[in-house]
Amino acid sequence: MSPSTGSGTADASASDAAGAAGAPEATAPRAGTGPGPELLAALLDGMDTALFALDAGGTVTHWNRQAERVLGWTAAEVVGRDGFAGWAVRGPDADEVRRRLMVIQRSEVRQVHEFALIRKDGGRVLVRMQAAGMRGADGGPAGVYCAFSEAHAQIDLERSIALSEALFQDGPWGVVLVDADLRPTVVNAHAARALGGGRTSLLGRPLGEVLLQGVEDLEGAFHHVLAAGAPPAPAELWVTLRSREGERRRCWRSGFLRLTSPLTEEAVPLGVAWLFQDVTEARTAEQAAARLRFRSAQLHRAARAAAECEDPWEAATTTLDFSLAGFADHALLDLVAGERLIPTAATPTDAPGPCLRVAGSLPARYGPGHPAFQTLDRIAPVRVSAGAAPGSWAAERQWPRQTAHALCVALRSRGRTLGVVTFLRTADRPAFEREDAAHAESAAVRVASAVDLALLLEGGAGG
Repeated sequence: MSPSTGSGTADASASDAAGAAGAPEATAPRAGTGPGPELLAALLDGMDTALFALDAGGTVTHWNRQAERVLGWTAAEVVGRDGFAGWAVRGPDADEVRRRLMVIQRSEVRQVHEFALIRKDGGRVLVRMQAAGMRGADGGPAGVYCAFSEAHAQIDLERSIALSEALFQDGPWGVVLVDADLRPTVVNAHAARALGGGRTSLLGRPLGEVLLQGVEDLEGAFHHVLAAGAPPAPAELWVTLRSREGERRRCWRSGFLRLTSPLTEEAVPLGVAWLFQDVTEARTAEQAAARLRFRSAQLHRAARAAAECEDPWEAATTTLDFSLAGFADHALLDLVAGERLIPTAATPTDAPGPCLRVAGSLPARYGPGHPAFQTLDRIAPVRVSAGAAPGSWAAERQWPRQTAHALCVALRSRGRTLGVVTFLRTADRPAFEREDAAHAESAAVRVASAVDLALLLEGGAGG
């Protein structure tokens, strides 16, 4: 491969290595001369970048261990040679390589070249080399020093840097780096928006300041990665964010990577890289679809079970039992009797159990404005939830004290309102939503048909 040439600023690693070897104004060093030759040799051999130096005449004066690693030639075999012809460069290219390097000692800037060099074993390797000239005591050209690395290694480094820059600018994923104390040290723009803060305002702050719920799961994942390494597959974490608009519940598909220092012999963890995407909408849609399928299946099974009941009251309570699964904790069935409501069936309040008929016919002690009466007035579902004191709130409405959320639905059959079905949830469950009201109405239609039939068979006139 013929030599190729470029100029300008080289990569950071080569620049640092060349800077460590000496400034352009320094006198060209020679092996075994100058103050502290042992220290100079140790410094050169300890560098992570391959480096050599030529004097003003083109004789090799320095050759460190990294240069030996790349090309196979030892310092004892190289120092003192005149140029590279016949051992490190092909004959046809030797004069051109020598000319390009020697010209650099008169230049005021560092230059970058790519050369095809020969290994000691005869193989060839393309290297990227940064070279800079040196000045003697009289200010004249005194030689050149060169830091080089295999071109593919340099390209890999540049790709890694470019990838890091792209991720930390505005990549399609949130990227957060946390240190060993689990505090953010780098946050990209995507992650800052997701967390509801700025890229700098989030640095050094505990994640618990921005996450209301889910921080324990996230920090547990960080601890696991630091101790045992990255998990084999991404994980989905549900979190609740603090924001000016209130609480926001999000689902983040998260991947984790343990960061270790490449400059130490042992793997010393520097922290964890956390990459995530917001998949809340997709997961919410999947959950809603799964919930709808389950509820439809429950109502289908309820209809089949009710069809086998000889007693229509049993059909009504059986339908309520099926509709409760995964939906609510308790159910109450009240029938209209003039201006009052009569408790007719209910599930146990002290333990899970089937919905059963209520003995007696005393009116329910519901006060004015009770959600059941609101349902009768509106002929529409009514959803209510407790405030700061759910126990007293439930007791005032004649519901079990553990009730925190309620949904009342009217029983309609043949154009008449027969009563009200009330579904109750404890504080462990979320409040009822609109889609919950739709399911409750579907169940109430089936219950109303069974109750209407029961009243007809009993000769009553429900409502």
